[in-house]
Amino acid sequence: MKRIAAEFLYTLDRPGPIKDGYVEYDEKDGTVLGVGECEDPGAESVFYKGVLVPGFVNSHCHVELSHLQGKFVKKTGMAGFIDQINALRDSSDRDSRMSCIRGWMDRMWKQGVSAMADISNGDESFQSKASSPMYTRTFLEVFGSEPQDCAAVMDSVRSLQKKALEYGLDAAPTPHACYTMSPELVTAASADALASGFLSYHSQESPEEEQMMISGEGPLYENRKRLGMNTPPVTGRPSLFYFLDRLEKVHPAPFREHILLVHEVCMTEDVADAVNAAMEHAYIALCPLSNIFIHGQLPPVEMMRRKGLRLTVGTDSLSSNDTLDMVKEMYCLQNAFPDVSLGEILTWACLNGASFIGKKSELGSVVRGKRPGLVLIENTSADGLLTAESTSRRII
Repeated sequence: MKRIAAEFLYTLDRPGPIKDGYVEYDEKDGTVLGVGECEDPGAESVFYKGVLVPGFVNSHCHVELSHLQGKFVKKTGMAGFIDQINALRDSSDRDSRMSCIRGWMDRMWKQGVSAMADISNGDESFQSKASSPMYTRTFLEVFGSEPQDCAAVMDSVRSLQKKALEYGLDAAPTPHACYTMSPELVTAASADALASGFLSYHSQESPEEEQMMISGEGPLYENRKRLGMNTPPVTGRPSLFYFLDRLEKVHPAPFREHILLVHEVCMTEDVADAVNAAMEHAYIALCPLSNIFIHGQLPPVEMMRRKGLRLTVGTDSLSSNDTLDMVKEMYCLQNAFPDVSLGEILTWACLNGASFIGKKSELGSVVRGKRPGLVLIENTSADGLLTAESTSRRII
């Protein structure tokens, strides 16, 4: 048994931190054996200055895009971002791309990410994921705007799934977003995802997406037409209602599968109500730095909290972010929403993410019998809040 302690310990099974808290754990496998408050912090053999937390769960990442760091112009809107993806995605060779993936997987692990929900469009990340101590659930993202291509697209992604399973990864197809898929493909990809029990979907990410769905206008609509792509039906309603309609083609609500709605920058109260009514295990992935990078707007977090939605934290990709650093995402949220406690933000970044990927019994909180990993956040304020200089490192 080994024992470590810190100025603040967040176990996330209780409100607030334990001041001068300790954790006892099995040195062999990191299993938590006990937690408590130090009687005499000065007598502890290992006492850290900073905040001790469970390992993070990055609920939305595209690690295969790590070669794109620093290559994108910021705040171009979604249409401009898509143009850059199309131009730059293959700007490095396969070996270079895979080297970047390995580097960032290692870096995230050392910074304390114990698990990740990751998006893949190909097989380049599979080897790194299979060899990493980090758990990953891989979402094989499906695109295709032409209805006649639906069967071929699904055959292709199922072949990719077979390869992922050969690497020992938990992986299944998932739909990308309303504006990159034909209605038929949204439903087909959703059917495979729901059958696996887990679905991830980019939803209401930008005002341009909503403008396209509500009125058939705007930069994203013009972008799709310029590229010769079919566009989704104009519904006059927020785009998430369209997605719910497509899910209903798979099976009637309620949906008991784990469904992650990524971004939700434009979520409204009626949409939140619809999500709560239709989805028993809905989660929202907040990727604030990516949202600022692309279009300078953050999700309505206060409303989401008021509606009781389960929030998680992700980094998105290095095409839309400067780094894959969970602490920087949390610091952004702390600054933007000062009424939210650090303990609640950590719950989003650890426990809720673990719940979404089906690993709540092992990860997400510092509780006897779990193996969440232990992470030290350093350079915090005197009262244990995050600062611009805060960094994280894995202890176990």
